[in-house]
Amino acid sequence: MGSAEETHGWALQMSTLSVLATVMVFAMFPGGVLSDMRDTQDLEAQQLAQASTHPHHRLKRGWIWKQLFVPEEDPTPRVIGQLKSDSDRGESSIRYILSGEGAGDVFEIDEYSGEIRTLKKLDREEKAFYVLQAQAINRRSNEPEEPQSEFIIKVQDINDNVPQFQNEPYVSSIPEMCPPGTTVAQVTATDADDPMFGNNAKLIYSILQGEPYFSVEPKTGIVVTSWPNMDREAREQYLVVVQVKDMLGLSGGYSSSTTVTVSLTDVNDNGPMFRHHVYSFAVPENAAVDTTVGRIMAEDGDIGINARMTYSLEDDLEESSTFMIKTDPGTQEGVILLAKPLDYETKRRFVMAAEAVNDHVDTRFLSLEEFKDRTSVKIFVEDVDEPPVFLSPVYEWKVPENSAVGTVVGTVSARDTDTVNNPIRYSTDKRSATTEAFRIDPNNGTVTVAKLLDRETANWHNVTILAKEKSRNHLSSSVVVFIRVLDINDNVPRLARDYRPYICEGTQAGEIIQLLSAVDPDDPVEGHHFYFSMVPEKHINPNFTIRDNQDNTASIVARRSTFTRKDRTQYLLPVVVMDSGSPALSSTSTLTVGVCSCQPAGHCPTGGVEALALSMGVSLQTLLGFVVCLVTLTADVLS
Repeated sequence: MGSAEETHGWALQMSTLSVLATVMVFAMFPGGVLSDMRDTQDLEAQQLAQASTHPHHRLKRGWIWKQLFVPEEDPTPRVIGQLKSDSDRGESSIRYILSGEGAGDVFEIDEYSGEIRTLKKLDREEKAFYVLQAQAINRRSNEPEEPQSEFIIKVQDINDNVPQFQNEPYVSSIPEMCPPGTTVAQVTATDADDPMFGNNAKLIYSILQGEPYFSVEPKTGIVVTSWPNMDREAREQYLVVVQVKDMLGLSGGYSSSTTVTVSLTDVNDNGPMFRHHVYSFAVPENAAVDTTVGRIMAEDGDIGINARMTYSLEDDLEESSTFMIKTDPGTQEGVILLAKPLDYETKRRFVMAAEAVNDHVDTRFLSLEEFKDRTSVKIFVEDVDEPPVFLSPVYEWKVPENSAVGTVVGTVSARDTDTVNNPIRYSTDKRSATTEAFRIDPNNGTVTVAKLLDRETANWHNVTILAKEKSRNHLSSSVVVFIRVLDINDNVPRLARDYRPYICEGTQAGEIIQLLSAVDPDDPVEGHHFYFSMVPEKHINPNFTIRDNQDNTASIVARRSTFTRKDRTQYLLPVVVMDSGSPALSSTSTLTVGVCSCQPAGHCPTGGVEALALSMGVSLQTLLGFVVCLVTLTADVLS
């Protein structure tokens, strides 16, 4: 190899060039790697400084290596560098030792020559560099010939990774009719190769599918629209395939692709439109109010809120108020409903104008007039064979209770409202409780009295009358007739109860001994008014008199003060009661006035029984004993 001075100078020169090369390469890495290199250089400087003070070593020592880089994915073991001490004379007196990351597993060193060899292929994406330590040991003295030195082996990148898209799947939505250049989505891909080494991780994007509607920015992956006025109603969804290539798209690189699903959201760029100029419907005349007559539909290419519409019927057209229209929120149809009853015989045909208007308009796309449409609606009323209709929904008549059989009470009338106008036959419903009291003429509906009426027995009669058509269907209807029986004065007034008046011994003249009232089954309109009097006689009754109180009551008044049981035990007093009817009726009742010995409070202790006993010629005690025996005997017989 030449003289020792030449060898040493060459070694120093190579060491300087290798360190510079290492620093230049690692300056591309983060601060940690660069700091490791600086630390390594500092360590070597320290070692050289220490060596300069050691008496057994020369001042300049250096390590010599051929290569500090190894390509990744190389499966062939190969020498990647050599460590050599200045003291090595080729006599195998120096033993080289390698330690640190990957020593013995990934790298090995020839202990005699100092050559560093790879043991297996490396993957930069797993580990980008290795920090190793080298030693040179004198085999004889087992002392270090060189201080331990640290160095770095960098794994050199090759393009062995395919770029991968992140955050898949890509789904985006944009409004229809959006201008070109509208951002749709941004796709992002990464490449595990070294972005600092060549173009291995330099990515570029392009469109594989989706042109001419979409394009992609090559460096950022931002997908934008490139076609104006994309219409959702023509096409709602697009699949945009984006490709990414490494090595800036040059040949030999890797690529992958992803799909962006783009949906167009709706805007209100369509107005409602009726498919037909005229809609015709038929409805029977007996249809109930709120019956659905038919449905009309104005089609709108939009969806959701942009397709909502309100229907209306023109109020200024003839008879439009007979019908109304509502929007079905589920189908957006206009539902025509009957608002008033129909009559075929009155009106058979209706013609109306219907209008549909969008609830939400957007004048960016259409004018206001384009957000509505009109059509005509014809409705035909169908004739229905209807039952007869009474001229009055209810009848109420009056008849005096003394009316003779055959007296006319009233007349009902019904007619067939259909065009044919069938004749009507009348009858009474047999289920009516009072049908026997009245009779109806089947041809003209005249109701007459069938038997004598008594208001005091029944003052109201409810009669159900049927009207039936003389036709094939025999349709019928019914009406209720309320008949009130009017009162006449055909009942005499009577005392309200069986009075048993008595007078106490010692009663003074002018005292009231009994208050009388009367009843009458009749019911005069102005109310009852009774008159009380005594039976007219030639001579005035010397014992009692009747005083009419003018309030439908009367008082029996004593006319003298000398009533005793010894003189007489009872008196008969006829009382006349007269009503105010026309003609007036009266009745006479004879009262028995008993004389009794009253207690200090003025009450007859036996309620008139004492007077009865005296009139029979027995004592009160004997009479009471007889009554008790009679009651006991009756009880024994019944048991």
